[in-house]
Amino acid sequence: MVCQTVRSRLLSENPLDTIDSDDDEPIEPLTLPLDAWHREQGARMVPFAGYLMPVQYEGIIAEHLWTRDSAGLFDVSHMGQLFLSGDGLEAAVEAVLPIDLSTLKLGAVRYSLLLDDNGGILDDLMVSRWRDGLYVVVNGATKWDDIGHLREYLPDEITINHLDDRALLALQGPRAHYALSRLVTGDYPLEALTFMKGGRFMLGDADVWISRSGYTGEDGFEISLPAENASEIATLIAAEPEVKPIGLGARDSLRLEAGLPLYGHDLSPETDPISADLAFGINKRRRKEGGFPGADVILPLFASGASTKRIGLTLEGRAAAREGAKVFSGDHEVGIITSGGFSPSLAQPIAMAYISAEHAADGTALEIDVRGKRLPAAVAPMPFIPHRYVR
Repeated sequence: MVCQTVRSRLLSENPLDTIDSDDDEPIEPLTLPLDAWHREQGARMVPFAGYLMPVQYEGIIAEHLWTRDSAGLFDVSHMGQLFLSGDGLEAAVEAVLPIDLSTLKLGAVRYSLLLDDNGGILDDLMVSRWRDGLYVVVNGATKWDDIGHLREYLPDEITINHLDDRALLALQGPRAHYALSRLVTGDYPLEALTFMKGGRFMLGDADVWISRSGYTGEDGFEISLPAENASEIATLIAAEPEVKPIGLGARDSLRLEAGLPLYGHDLSPETDPISADLAFGINKRRRKEGGFPGADVILPLFASGASTKRIGLTLEGRAAAREGAKVFSGDHEVGIITSGGFSPSLAQPIAMAYISAEHAADGTALEIDVRGKRLPAAVAPMPFIPHRYVR
């Protein structure tokens, strides 16, 4: 497991803040399988989550708007890809995650949470049913802690394979399916996949797993593939007329518009699923039966409600509020910004914050302290931009 100081550093990084940062990186970052490919495409590389990653190619706003209108190709190979298998897998995983595996069908994908005994969020993750086990994707900045946690809390009969010989790409946007459907072959057409469904396909010379999912609020796909084929596949996809490579900067602004939380910023061990508006990550049967870490703390909150809520904010003017800015109602501090930036789609600043529940109603007028100046803001429903998933 990474030491706490390293873990804190990884969790504190924000690709949008990194653009203007001259801080020296205390640890030599690793390189992705596509490192040379990104440089050939003109990417600006920055340290993020322990890796050198592309923050932008032609510019964050241009890349953001291209993804909203067409299709963007993201390299997310820093994420942790795990495969769990063994006797008693279902019961063992349900003792660690608040997931109902009895309803997770072959090829299905489900969002879940890794929780501590106090109900705090250690990570958010995706679980897919493969024929011979469970495929799990965890956040890049927390993957070593997650692997250590799972090894500690899962019984010895469960095998945890870290699929570090695989890359992970995401193709996102309203025209993603047009581009990808020309390139894949399989037992059924790509269009047969709906949101949070996956399957195996051939892409180029590679046997790949494709799920219809993503982190932008747009329709799109995530593609797990052998790392040795990453350059070939990235070149193949990027050659389609709808597709351009997109960096971390636009990925962050896209997910913010989509109201999707980022671990280490909007989620942490100090936040619980109810405050974070992630109750859907605790499946119906588990709400009734419990039996997962933190259940004694979390389950009563379904009835009583949480004292704080993760909410969206729109700001007047052009100045953006960043993480750590305090939120006020009159003279009273009522919350704190956890993510913020300028929305290219809306052409105005937006933010996420945790604020006291009594001030969380849509339309509530608040103020944000940005470098000593109070900026008017209002609570806004999330997502800021409607999701366009294909269900």
